[in-house]
Amino acid sequence: MKIGEKLLQARKVNQLKQEEVADKIFVSRQTISNWENGKSYPDIISIIKLSDLYHVSLDELLKGDESIVAHLAESTDVVKSNSKLILYAILNILMFVLVIIFNTQISENKYLLFGCLSLLTVSASILFYQIVRKF
Repeated sequence: MKIGEKLLQARKVNQLKQEEVADKIFVSRQTISNWENGKSYPDIISIIKLSDLYHVSLDELLKGDESIVAHLAESTDVVKSNSKLILYAILNILMFVLVIIFNTQISENKYLLFGCLSLLTVSASILFYQIVRKF
């Protein structure tokens, strides 16, 4: 059984409305709905709060649903997250250094200049996204 189904069943057993659950664990009603419908997964802190609220063990909530286990493993893997952040930072620095080194060739060709600036913008955006996602 998927975690969304387990959450829905546990909420109904405890005779709670989505709004009540949302208020008690400090999320929106829509978030509860998304979890129960399988559109998204709760984070580990929310799962612990739901486990306490529904009086259901974490074991019961998590076992049998490989997708939530994979989601939690990915979202809590600090080393992997830091590695991505470092990789994107190094790539950005390398790209800026290359632009500075080849400045004269790039500035003479407007298509090359546009391509380099576009690539730098995308690269910086990805780095910014990784930083925002981490914090």
